[in-house]
Amino acid sequence: MTKHIAGIAIPDSQLAKEAADLLHNYGSSLLWNHSHRVFLFGSLFSRQDKLTYDPELLYISALFHDLGLTSHYRSPDKRFEVDGANAARSFLEQHGISHEATRLVWDAIALHTTRGVAQYKEPVVALLYRGVVFDVIGDHFAELSEETRSQVVSAFPRDGFKQKILQTFLDGFRHKPETTYGNINADICERYLPGYKRPNYCDFVLQSPWNE
Repeated sequence: MTKHIAGIAIPDSQLAKEAADLLHNYGSSLLWNHSHRVFLFGSLFSRQDKLTYDPELLYISALFHDLGLTSHYRSPDKRFEVDGANAARSFLEQHGISHEATRLVWDAIALHTTRGVAQYKEPVVALLYRGVVFDVIGDHFAELSEETRSQVVSAFPRDGFKQKILQTFLDGFRHKPETTYGNINADICERYLPGYKRPNYCDFVLQSPWNE
């Protein structure tokens, strides 16, 4: 029987179940709960904004969106968002999913930390972003009722999420802080990596090999 939370059905197709198995096997309880909250919050915003979207694609995007932080999926030299997007693309291609659907999921995951862009893309991309920023920083917090928020959090608890997610982020890219340049994740490196100072774009311009 399909599980419903706050009126939203959790996708239970074979594809969705296999994607969930990957998160269960390689992620953590923190990422499991966070990813499901992201899906649910994004889905709830779709109703509010009257957006038409594919729930299965949004669910898979949510399940993979932070897998690039894990030891199994993280690369030595790519942004963690790209690692997660690449993992999702490989998974979907192995299952014969269309190029367009795969591209949507890739974009959703790759752009989920890119403020000012993702929210203007297709519904799957925009809703993943909405779910992420709602769960992580409480963006537009009052737009979902306390009852609705409580139903989601009761099903997928936060358990000290504020502190734990920052450490999870740091653990995912402390070996490659250069990949956070130009992204919000540079804030985490600068705050928690001793002696780290983010690059400044002005320096790149002024130190370029051009004479003028």
